[in-house]
Amino acid sequence: MTARTGQPPTNRPRASQPECSNGRSVDLPAGRVYARDFPGPAGAPTVVLLHGWMATSDINFYRCYAPLARRFRVISLDHRGHGRGIRSVRPVRLADCADDAVALADELDIDRFIPVGYSLGGAVAQLVARRHPGRVAGAVFCCTAARFGGEPVDRLGFAGLSGLAAAARLTPEPLRRRLVARYFEQRKQGDWSPWAIEAATAHDWRMVLEAGAALGTFSSTTWISQLDMPAAVVITEADQVVAPARQHELADLLEHATVFPVAAGHDAAVSAPGLFIPALLAAIDSVVHRARPDHQDGARNRANTW
Repeated sequence: MTARTGQPPTNRPRASQPECSNGRSVDLPAGRVYARDFPGPAGAPTVVLLHGWMATSDINFYRCYAPLARRFRVISLDHRGHGRGIRSVRPVRLADCADDAVALADELDIDRFIPVGYSLGGAVAQLVARRHPGRVAGAVFCCTAARFGGEPVDRLGFAGLSGLAAAARLTPEPLRRRLVARYFEQRKQGDWSPWAIEAATAHDWRMVLEAGAALGTFSSTTWISQLDMPAAVVITEADQVVAPARQHELADLLEHATVFPVAAGHDAAVSAPGLFIPALLAAIDSVVHRARPDHQDGARNRANTW
């Protein structure tokens, strides 16, 4: 998901973030992250929500939390540099974001889970499945692709992000914020609610830019078909950020993936929840029903049948 950055206009009324509960800070090996943990029904499968670029988990999924939690245990976290995600002097790698999701599962005593990746989070979910195959019972990919570089997603400005991220490391913070705000303002990214824009100002923009640059070079086309797991792809058919053709390509590369089309754009989780959430629930259900018995225990040292 994409957003206009910088401080909200002074004439725009301030708005509070929609109420989201069940959140706390969790110390992981790489640093501290803020996570949400909705318990769901007893013995329910666990889904881990992985948000899009420049968003936070709350911005991306706040409309989805309650519907999902009625049927699943729902975990979410902010990616590195985003919102209340891990801060590090190391350059951001999507593989590290994948490892953070598994580390959070470790801390919460969750063995196997279903990563649900949205846009950039879809790339992270693919890496979770590749790097930690024993930890995933399946995966759901939303508004995402197996590759992001080149036309038509150049509209995201990937080509300039590597240089901008490198410059951000050498730029004082006040100037860095002005440069970043100007960069995205010129590209006329989508408008968010005031509370979401305010939440985005908490980003570490150097890290966010590095994450965008990493996304621009991401490609799983040579290995995604080798993943042995049930998968589902939620395709936003009116997407102008990640082309539907790229989303269908991902589905084609995944053996036996089920496809759930949504007649909405890239921000469907927020702008069209009435269309997106039923498709997401159906996608998760399709993965749960196809998961092997040995992939169906949701927490360590505890019997759990789906």
